[in-house]
Amino acid sequence: MILYPTIELLNGRCVSLNRGRLDEPHIWHVDPVEKALEFAAAGAQWLHVTDFDAVQGSNANEALVTEIIRCAGAPVQLAGGIRTREKAERWIDQGAGRLVVGTLAAQNPGLVKALAKSFPDQIVLAVDVWQGRVMTEGWQTQSAFEPAGFMAAYSDTPLAAFLVTDIDSDIEDTDASLGLISGLANATKTPLIASGLVRALDDISRLKYVRNVAGAIVGRALFRKAFTLEEAMAVVAQAPEPVADFI
Repeated sequence: MILYPTIELLNGRCVSLNRGRLDEPHIWHVDPVEKALEFAAAGAQWLHVTDFDAVQGSNANEALVTEIIRCAGAPVQLAGGIRTREKAERWIDQGAGRLVVGTLAAQNPGLVKALAKSFPDQIVLAVDVWQGRVMTEGWQTQSAFEPAGFMAAYSDTPLAAFLVTDIDSDIEDTDASLGLISGLANATKTPLIASGLVRALDDISRLKYVRNVAGAIVGRALFRKAFTLEEAMAVVAQAPEPVADFI
C-alpha cells in the first residue's frame, strides 16, 4: 500500500477543509513547496496535491503547483478543476505524474475514457460519496450516480486508480468508511485509493487488510503532527499478521 501525503492549496496556502467547505479553511502556516520537499525527503513515493482554487475555476495557484511538480523530487498526483482535455494535456506536459478527475467523469465519460487511453495509468477517477450518491463540483452537487455503478461504467478503462472518499464519515467514523471502501474495493479490479480515513496509525493498519486498497491519502493528520510520515510508512512496511483460514 502506498501512502499519498497530501497538500491542499487555497489562495497559495496549505489548508484543510471541513467537509469541503471553502469558506472555513484551516490554514497551515507552512510553505507548500517546502512541505512537498519535506514529504519527498521522508521517502514519499507519491505526493497528492489538490488545488481548491482550480476547483472554483481560478488559475491562481498554477505557478505554485508547477513549482511543486518540478521541484518536489517525487511524482505528483494532481486534483482540482481538471475538466477539459486541454487542461489535462497541459498538466501532463508540465510533468504531473497523474491527474484526478471527478466532475468531468460524471459529465463527459467519453472524454475521460479517451484521456485514460491516451495516458494509460495516469488518470485517477475520484468517487466522492455522500448519502449513497456520487458528488461533483467539489462536493457541492449530488449526482444521480451510485458509486458502484459509476465505477462499473469505467471497468474497461485503463485508469491508474479509483480515489474513493466517504464524505459522510470523512471526519467522524472510520469504521463506517471502511465498510464503503471494502465493498467498492471488492467490486472492481482497478486499484483503489482511500481518502478521508487516516487520522491515526491504527487506521493505516486496518486499511492494509482491505483487499485491493492500493493506497491511502494522508493529509490533515500529518499537518496536525498526529504522527510523522516516517512512522506511517513504517506501519505500511510491517508484514501483516497472519489470518486464520476457516472452512
